[in-house]
Amino acid sequence: MRIAYFDCFSGISGDMIVGSLLDAGLDFQLLQSELNKLNLRGFRVKAEKMKRKSLVGTKFCVEIEDEGGERRLGEILEIIGKSGIDGAIKSSAAEIFKRMASVEGKVHDQKIEEVHFHEIGGLDTIVDVVSGLVGLEKLGVEAIYSSKVNVGSGFVETAHGTLPVPAPATVELLKGVPLFSNRIEGELATPTGAAILSTLSKGFGRIPEMKIERIGYGVGSREFEIPNLLRVLIGESPLVNSQFLPKGGSSIPVTNYQVDEVVLIETNIDDMSPELFEHVSERLMERGGLDVFMTPVQMKKGRPGILLSLLAPSDQVDELTFILFDETTTFGVRVQTVERRKLSREVLPIQTAFGEVKVKVGKWGEKVKSISPEYEDCRKIALEKGLPLKEIYEEAKRAAREKLL
Repeated sequence: MRIAYFDCFSGISGDMIVGSLLDAGLDFQLLQSELNKLNLRGFRVKAEKMKRKSLVGTKFCVEIEDEGGERRLGEILEIIGKSGIDGAIKSSAAEIFKRMASVEGKVHDQKIEEVHFHEIGGLDTIVDVVSGLVGLEKLGVEAIYSSKVNVGSGFVETAHGTLPVPAPATVELLKGVPLFSNRIEGELATPTGAAILSTLSKGFGRIPEMKIERIGYGVGSREFEIPNLLRVLIGESPLVNSQFLPKGGSSIPVTNYQVDEVVLIETNIDDMSPELFEHVSERLMERGGLDVFMTPVQMKKGRPGILLSLLAPSDQVDELTFILFDETTTFGVRVQTVERRKLSREVLPIQTAFGEVKVKVGKWGEKVKSISPEYEDCRKIALEKGLPLKEIYEEAKRAAREKLL
């Protein structure tokens, strides 16, 4: 499978995405030809080699001759829909703009159809989004992965006034995406870049296994203490494996699940009362732990012990480690970064014969692979109705399957 990996060490923006793809070999004349299919006037594009610190990349620029005023979402979708660009690009572009409008509406308390602002209505935004999608298609990219995103810090001037960095719309668009800031003053991640990346990327973290064929650098507009560039790596990755073969033999790409990074904290304990572990687990989960589990182990001199394992977000490591020192007898912990691969999930309210039960649903792409009723909901109903808990649990699974499958 041919993939693109975006290395966002200095943030992400629409023009940086396009610049990186041009630098990786996208033909500029071909891009211009595709942009002509938008049937829009009042702009022209250019690309030139530029330096940021000691590195050279491509700066993509949209020069606006006549903006023509701000546009609402409906107008943007009409422009895209009536254009002559490829159908898959139309679909992806529409999804990106809908997400941007939805987020702006939420942040500024507007209905989605009322949203009109520079970030979504500007010609340069339309061109950036479509150019990025064209570039990915023409370079044969089938799936996109990304690193953690550097968002910068400080404040930025916008049409809505002075806003903190990352801007509210950018934060909303990057929900669920691992972020960091290395204290550089400035807006490193823009709403357009965030919308494109979070909509298209299949996972965020370290570089996946791949054979790199093309490398490109997209140049950002400002100079910072670090090279203001977006790096893209394009190449072949073994993301289709025989273990992911359904009946019929067609392959399923691994990109149907989510990939992220968490921290694994472990410690061996052999001198603590087993009764205390439940309390420790509860405290760790209350303070942000993702999962806690214990494994019986045999320690030196034949002593039985417990291996306590904790999965946690990277920004919670110090606090959770303190709880382990505070609540257990350990003298030290081991910390390592691990990669998680997980089904996409959502919690849905399901009506059953006994009342409403929340059910956790795990999906592989659009296919439901796992259904798990919430224990506390089932237990509450079982106690209220005087029925066996397993009966409530099975009824909730049956009702969920009937609705979802």
